[in-house]
Amino acid sequence: MKAAVLPEFGSALRVEDVADPDIGTGEVLVDVVAAPVLSYTGEVLSGARRYLLPTPVVPGAGAIGRVRAVGPDATRLQPGDWVYCDPTVRSRDGGNIPDITLQGASARGEGGQKLQRYFRDGTFAEQVRIPTENAAAIGPIKPEDAGKWCAIGTLLIAYGGLLAMNFQPGETLLVSGATGNFGSATAALALAMGARRVVAAGRNTKVLNDLRRRFGDRLVPVTLSGDAAADTEAMKRTAGVPIDAVQDFLPPEASAGVARAAIMTLRQGGRAVLMGGVGMLGGEDLALPYPWIMRNLITVRGQWMYDAEAISGLLGLIRSGLIDLGLWTVSEFPLANANEAVAHAADNAGAFKMTVLKP
Repeated sequence: MKAAVLPEFGSALRVEDVADPDIGTGEVLVDVVAAPVLSYTGEVLSGARRYLLPTPVVPGAGAIGRVRAVGPDATRLQPGDWVYCDPTVRSRDGGNIPDITLQGASARGEGGQKLQRYFRDGTFAEQVRIPTENAAAIGPIKPEDAGKWCAIGTLLIAYGGLLAMNFQPGETLLVSGATGNFGSATAALALAMGARRVVAAGRNTKVLNDLRRRFGDRLVPVTLSGDAAADTEAMKRTAGVPIDAVQDFLPPEASAGVARAAIMTLRQGGRAVLMGGVGMLGGEDLALPYPWIMRNLITVRGQWMYDAEAISGLLGLIRSGLIDLGLWTVSEFPLANANEAVAHAADNAGAFKMTVLKP
């Protein structure tokens, strides 16, 4: 089969013939129809993001495809079924604290790297081998719509954070980093889940205004100034009601002070979920006042990716029409143009923009 191979960090992808994957018990072989190319893929491939990813490797996290073959223990999946290839691979012997690898992208800890040595190659290829439980049936779709269905990957990460904070209908959510791909997806999901109000915070006024245009009065934008104290007050004032929860998707280049300013808007008993990249490239720590956290009953937690159960809930939101995949503008590239796709993704980052490879 054809695949885009990263020989080493800092090299261009090479599209070449590689061996077809073999599958065994507990595995599924999928023909990749569309694979998302995240805006920061180039930073991963260059090594700038310092992701744990052994080379040479076929990168690519997640895909929409059709089942080619299943292992002997599969009872429901059939060849031809449309599936989402979930890149979040969990160790089966980890109990409540499984080791995790992001197939074709990164790994967490020593156990995750051990898992990665087997589920290594990702979806920038004509076929991918994944664990049976990572082939999530999505039901019939039109082949030409496979690209926009790749938005599942972005939505799942955002949805995982909302589930982690136990977000409820009628609550007010502040999205820190709302103008990015994950932040804007969080806004769309929270509104679909019945948010009273979504406060969209960021520095790009044009994108913030576009979010308001898309979602109406229940979304209120706040353009940040860089003055932490002033920004905290501006977000609270703009919300107009107590802020129940904060979801943070700030990128690695953002300062901890921006994240702190958002968290400090929370009402008593509020929750914050951190899912971005602040501090990944160095810089100050996220320093929050101990007395304020304690006396105001604040919960701050991290969330990496999502629990597997999130997939069925998200598919329900999509199939019900509460989430419209037509929000995304999709740019498609053939596998032969993988390097062009990576560059295009970097140059066209932001809310509701998506680049995909079509092997």
